[in-house]
Amino acid sequence: MDGVDAWLQAIAASPWALAGMAALVFADAFLVVIPGEAAVTAFGALAVAHGTPPLGAVIVVAGLAAFAGDLCCYLVGRAVGVERWRWMRGPRVAAALDWARARLERNAAVVLFTARFVPFARLAVNLAAGAARVEPVRYLGVAAVAALAWAAYQAVIGAVVAALVPGGPVVAVVVSIVVAVGIGVGIDLALARRARRRGAEARG
Repeated sequence: MDGVDAWLQAIAASPWALAGMAALVFADAFLVVIPGEAAVTAFGALAVAHGTPPLGAVIVVAGLAAFAGDLCCYLVGRAVGVERWRWMRGPRVAAALDWARARLERNAAVVLFTARFVPFARLAVNLAAGAARVEPVRYLGVAAVAALAWAAYQAVIGAVVAALVPGGPVVAVVVSIVVAVGIGVGIDLALARRARRRGAEARG
């Protein structure tokens, strides 16, 4: 345990720590299997457990990386649409894009903001927003606020766990990641259940 603690402390103190976290968060905008949320949560825990990197820096860097990733997805959607590549035409991606387009037409700001907190939805919504030519100024404002709110939410989960759970940095990081993943899975299940219920009501 002491060896792992020392390893975590070395990571937290590294000048490349925030750059590595930013790279994961940026990639997470395109590849939902990249653990962007877990990285931000872990660094939020380390910020409290070790005092470095500063929690404010974790939030700001993660927010900027998340915004940059979302913006790139928007630009891809705007430049090539949502049917250019084979992976875009897969059943799950196609269904998510249809869902995103329908909701963007009704309330773009709310959808753009809330989608940032749902891994697969944010990819679909940002691509669809670009393809639908959502006004850039409007998109940039909402996406920036959503990215910063998401970063603060993820980092604070880690910080709160580190402050409340005894056992040192290792326990804080592990528990905070489990909590963050559990919340994410819960949100995904709730949204899926809601979609099934609405589908059943529509068919009925």
